[in-house]
Amino acid sequence: MPSSRHLVDPAYLPLLEFFPPQGFNAETLPGIRAMVAELPQPPAPDNGVTVAERVVPGPKGAPDVRVLIYTPTRSKGPYPVILHVHGGGYVIGTPEFADAGNRYIAGATGAMIVSVDYRLAPEHPHPAPVEDSYAALKWTHAEIKALGGDPTRIAVMGESAGGGLAAGLALLARDRGEVPIIAQILIYPMLDDRTTDASKAHPYAGEFVWTLGSNQFAWAALLGTAPGGEDVSPYAAPARAASFAGLPPTFIALGDLDLFLTEDFEYARRLTVAGVPVEMHVYPGAPHGYPLFSEAPLTARAMRDQITAICRLLGTEPV
Repeated sequence: MPSSRHLVDPAYLPLLEFFPPQGFNAETLPGIRAMVAELPQPPAPDNGVTVAERVVPGPKGAPDVRVLIYTPTRSKGPYPVILHVHGGGYVIGTPEFADAGNRYIAGATGAMIVSVDYRLAPEHPHPAPVEDSYAALKWTHAEIKALGGDPTRIAVMGESAGGGLAAGLALLARDRGEVPIIAQILIYPMLDDRTTDASKAHPYAGEFVWTLGSNQFAWAALLGTAPGGEDVSPYAAPARAASFAGLPPTFIALGDLDLFLTEDFEYARRLTVAGVPVEMHVYPGAPHGYPLFSEAPLTARAMRDQITAICRLLGTEPV
């Protein structure tokens, strides 16, 4: 497989050095979790966003779910609401992992954000992560009005595995008919367990940050079995859905060096065939996780594109 290093935007080269080349596997996972827990958080933007922690009812027979609620106090409610699901390959992460980004997005769009602390695989395989997220979505729809949110304007958003969970939530919401979703905002979403097939790998995508090996491990952890088989739930791997009809307008963004490039293209294509409006941005030279490197000019452009799209989808004006 040819190297794609020469295609990487030079601003992202320090990002490549941060991620260990061995990636995620059963041996490295405990150490990676410990490292992530010790990472310093980026400074929170001073944009008038307040953060509150709540514990909401979990799925039937399962533990309650912790959420962080971001309220943009410089805007006037009732606020549109984004149910946010953090990334981490289904095996690491907490809502705090996306704290700075959620504070920024809430302040810039005037939207309230509810970020979910779902259970992680492999200890809690599918359907635990998506059902935890759905429980938070149902609570948001039922209770957010009392906190200043607008339950008629709820979107779902996530990055990487969180993008996959957000897409799974959109499918669940459509099929269960309990919570109306007006948009899905998917940042390099992890949608298809069949991308673990090395014989179909894109020759220039997935060399850095999130690799084929990490993807194989993460999908096996989520599914509790080898990925790529029969009868995989579309609520675990949204690309498996038989139909995308009735899904909400969608924003997708990723780099052209991301392992998920091909599956995200196919997901966008199938959405358009189903009559779903799609806005998709592909950033040249950007690997998986590019928003983590905020100093890169391309990251700033991508964030502006995301803010503009969120405001359009939610009917707000950039603050």
